[in-house]
Amino acid sequence: MSVTQQQVLDSLSRIKSPRGVALTNANVLSAISASDGKVFFSINVDAAEARAWESVRAEAEAAVRAIPGVTTAMVALTAERKPGAAPPPPPTPSRGTPGVQPVHAHKPPQGGASPMARQSEIPGVAAVIAVASGKGGVGKSTTALNLALGLRDLGFKVGLLDADIYGPSVPRLTGLREKPALNDERKMIPLRRFGLAIMSIGFLVEEETAMIWRGPMVMSAVTQMLRDVEWGELDVLVVDMPPGTGDAQLTLAQNVPLKGAVIVSTPQDLSLIDARRGLAMFRKVNVPVLGIVENMSYFQCPHCGTKSDIFGHGGARHEAEKLGVPFLGEIPLHMAIRATSDAGNPVVDSEPAGPHAAIYRAIAGQVRDQLKGVIAAA
Repeated sequence: MSVTQQQVLDSLSRIKSPRGVALTNANVLSAISASDGKVFFSINVDAAEARAWESVRAEAEAAVRAIPGVTTAMVALTAERKPGAAPPPPPTPSRGTPGVQPVHAHKPPQGGASPMARQSEIPGVAAVIAVASGKGGVGKSTTALNLALGLRDLGFKVGLLDADIYGPSVPRLTGLREKPALNDERKMIPLRRFGLAIMSIGFLVEEETAMIWRGPMVMSAVTQMLRDVEWGELDVLVVDMPPGTGDAQLTLAQNVPLKGAVIVSTPQDLSLIDARRGLAMFRKVNVPVLGIVENMSYFQCPHCGTKSDIFGHGGARHEAEKLGVPFLGEIPLHMAIRATSDAGNPVVDSEPAGPHAAIYRAIAGQVRDQLKGVIAAA
């Protein structure tokens, strides 16, 4: 049964704003996305009124979920501060639902308290690590998935979260098209393939859908995929981050105590400049940098085996030495890696005895060595 925007509006019309008017007449609703049982929208209010609106947000989300045919509902409360107004104290989110995430949430609250004070562990997950890049197109998602598989091969129980809201790649890389089910607590159950627990925003929207979301809604989505997913018992949750140093990265760093970050770069100067920015951001929020991976390090001809340095070579290694972080390894630009990724059969799983799988497992081994104490303690 398909759900229409009008059905959503009819349901929301029965909810009152803090001022007593119907929510649909309060001039606070964003455009409503309703497709294939999935409903997304935001409530946009002034930051000074954010606390009063949180109960309305929760009521709206519950009302939408009660509509027959709705399988997923995500309602974000976006709170913007008027020019010259002092920021309000941070709200306390309700358990199990994403809380208020104002656009200035990354700024320290009044009184000097750190935003990192909001961090809390994910139940059952021993370590959360981020795979990040300063720019797109460097093979970060392919690296994240094969790293997760490498950790699996080393005996860990591993999950993979695709937090790249604007360009989720994990559904294509894993060949998964199903929609996640809900358990009795209305938490999403991650899909499973290759022995991994996998979650992606791409499982909730169609592949061609353009995610035209402002920062606060991105932050709510990342929070929901961290907190409203039944991850079970995991040694490591690998998070495939969107490129750059924006809202999603800050939300993750402020939401959970990250045990480390892996930076992916190509050898060329342009990519390394952005990789430095990503590394600096993680250091600024006190996240250990586990190391740098040089992806597309060289092109290896699948016929003759000749190596060509298309993007240069060794730039990431030199950068790691200069910045004092581990260099985790070089991954070639090779047809086998590209073809298996496009086919939804990553090379570590489809060609486990091949040379490329060995490279990813060696990188996973270095990550494991740095996480040993953390996982053992958990």
